[in-house]
Amino acid sequence: MKIKVHIDYPPAGAAKEALLKHLDPRIQLTFGPNLPELADFEILVAGRPGPTQLCASPNLKTLIIPWAGLPDGTQELLTNFPHISVHNLHHNAATTAETALALLLAAAKFLVPIDQTFRKNDWSPRYQPSPSVMLCGKAVLILGFGRIGSRIGRVCHALDMRVIGIKRHVRPLKFYDYPVEIHPPEDLHILLPQAQVLIITLPNTPDTIGWISAPQLALMPPGSLLVNVGRGPIVDQFALFDALKEQHLAAAGLDVWYNYPASPEERGSTPPADVPFNQLENVVMSPHRAGTVLEIETLRMQHVAELLNAAASGKPIPNAVDLQRGY
Repeated sequence: MKIKVHIDYPPAGAAKEALLKHLDPRIQLTFGPNLPELADFEILVAGRPGPTQLCASPNLKTLIIPWAGLPDGTQELLTNFPHISVHNLHHNAATTAETALALLLAAAKFLVPIDQTFRKNDWSPRYQPSPSVMLCGKAVLILGFGRIGSRIGRVCHALDMRVIGIKRHVRPLKFYDYPVEIHPPEDLHILLPQAQVLIITLPNTPDTIGWISAPQLALMPPGSLLVNVGRGPIVDQFALFDALKEQHLAAAGLDVWYNYPASPEERGSTPPADVPFNQLENVVMSPHRAGTVLEIETLRMQHVAELLNAAASGKPIPNAVDLQRGY
């Protein structure tokens, strides 16, 4: 069946070519921030839709937000449009998982301070007791065992780590192609004392904000590692800073934060937290770029095409968002 789709920003170059190459010919596209004069599209692809976009077409039944999660304000807005189903993309799962692993290895091996010292032609780290943490044989607890978390788990298993995942909906173990222990969220306090490595890939929801604070960090074994590629507020920033400064945690790799620039002018001068993580040598800092690679827009459009093709074939559209939970 034919389906009309409006994408609120026009992809360009290789990204547009990828979209058109993979797209079912039954799908009719319009592009741009300006809505078609006759707005009769059934699917809207928009990151931060406003009421005008959502009301423009009487045929609108589906919104695709072209990334994971819901932007601020969008969740509340969409409660006024219960007839519109909402779907996300998971096109950045592979690259986010890769960044999480890069942060884990860099933090465990203290690569950043050693690199900074060696750039001064100073060989002293070679002859000093090594602070590096061995990962082989350690237990890794991954909070959020979805597309990203399960990819991370596969590599951790290849590193001879014991993989434990927390997932709201526990799937049968036969779903995974490597050994893993899957637990529900209520088991967190039981699992943290085993978590020599904690990796967070969770979305930002009312249930996850502040989930890891001082009591939870205190349950982790001394000398543990923490990596966060989910959202900053899932981990209390003050408790995390103290745990790192006091070296209860050996090191951390952080890609997500607590303060973000409000304008382009602030991009060169915005501290990412209310505590000085930049003063700690046992933190690897990355400015929320885990999902960013050269190919990201092409990947985005390939995944948009997959969802649209499912709709054109009369199949359920993947990646439905539960508005109550926010993901």
